[in-house]
Amino acid sequence: MATLYVGNLPWNTTSEDLSSFFGQYGQVISSRIITDRETGRSRGFGFVEVEDDDASRMAEDLNGKDFGGRPLTVNEARPKQQM
Repeated sequence: MATLYVGNLPWNTTSEDLSSFFGQYGQVISSRIITDRETGRSRGFGFVEVEDDDASRMAEDLNGKDFGGRPLTVNEARPKQQM
């Protein structure tokens, strides 16, 4: 399993929207939109977990692709950095 970072999302995007869009290009395991802790509003990015076999192809195919009128930023997520 691999995780893709997806940025520049329209503010009203749901995790279901993300799953169905990415599902057209490969096997989606799960997706989540990152929200602001205090307001609960989308922060404009999220993560999609996909099969390892699909990850790099999906990142390449979908980076810059129009989604809700905005060009997506898609790349393989890096592990969280410890401060």
